[in-house]
Amino acid sequence: MEEGWGDDDRRFMEHALLVAERGRGRVSPNPLVGCVLVKDGEIIAEGWHDHLGGLHAEQMAIHDAEAKGRSANGATAYVTLEPCNHFGRTPPCTEALMWAGVRNVIIAHEDPNPTVRGKGGDVLLANGIPTKFGLMKSEAHEQMKGFLHWCEHRRPMVTVKMAVDRNGSVDDLASNAARFTSEGCLKKVHELRRDCDAVLVGVNTVLRDDPALTVRRVPHTRQPLRLVLDPNGRTPSNAALLNDEHPTRLLQSDFISIDRLLNELGDQEVQRLLVGGGPITVQRWLDVRAVDEFLLVMSDVEHAEPVPSGITEDRLESAGLRFVESLVWGEESVRRYLRVTAP
Repeated sequence: MEEGWGDDDRRFMEHALLVAERGRGRVSPNPLVGCVLVKDGEIIAEGWHDHLGGLHAEQMAIHDAEAKGRSANGATAYVTLEPCNHFGRTPPCTEALMWAGVRNVIIAHEDPNPTVRGKGGDVLLANGIPTKFGLMKSEAHEQMKGFLHWCEHRRPMVTVKMAVDRNGSVDDLASNAARFTSEGCLKKVHELRRDCDAVLVGVNTVLRDDPALTVRRVPHTRQPLRLVLDPNGRTPSNAALLNDEHPTRLLQSDFISIDRLLNELGDQEVQRLLVGGGPITVQRWLDVRAVDEFLLVMSDVEHAEPVPSGITEDRLESAGLRFVESLVWGEESVRRYLRVTAP
């Protein structure tokens, strides 16, 4: 248990993190945020940021209490992100909490966004509301990692996803080759795609697989921007990603600077970029140490005519990445690596 917090504190913040998940795939470029109101050891209301322009988590929780005939006056608010203190798409959450008579505020993670005028925690304290930070901060950071990375660096967090067979092959050139990961794994890939603002592949992936690169197998309210590295203009006009209503950008300059691309995407509020495709594209991103997270999906299938991925522990370490955890996606195991130092 985290020092200085009780079991009930952790339980209430866990619930706030849980309800925040209801906004996943719906609120970018805003972060996922959850809030619960507690009185006499009981959760009396909950709220989350549900969609752009909608109520913030604190405002929804206050509205939820009113709808249930419960008063927020004297309650403790557990919030996963520091309440805002500025007028944006909605009024300040600090004002809502003060107006409702909330007595204490416990916050998981401070808001690092430099464009936000004023510090919500400071305002609450200045108005006599005891405010504490840091309860389950690491869990909140993981939940909001794309937003937090963009706030700090003003460029997207880069996640690479690569699937390999049992021998480290990324593709099978045999004529009867088919997708070699499970349905459960594919659902996880679509969840990952939903969490990203943009998806990038190389032109060889378009020519080989003609992917749509859209979110299809999980609930969603938007599609990511699709980017194709295609310096020689080889993307066919009948490619699937050029023939639907969703946005696609072909990167066709002779020399495509990854650094410049990340800065441009950051200016467009792209907070998380998913890089896929074959070994040429992935190795290029590793070469310039531009990868923040690497997800290596490992299948038990063995390719008949393999295409080596070139991915080894040493290769990832040389790109500034370290192994942090193992995951299970359907029938596949996944090794997750994170950047050792900030870009």
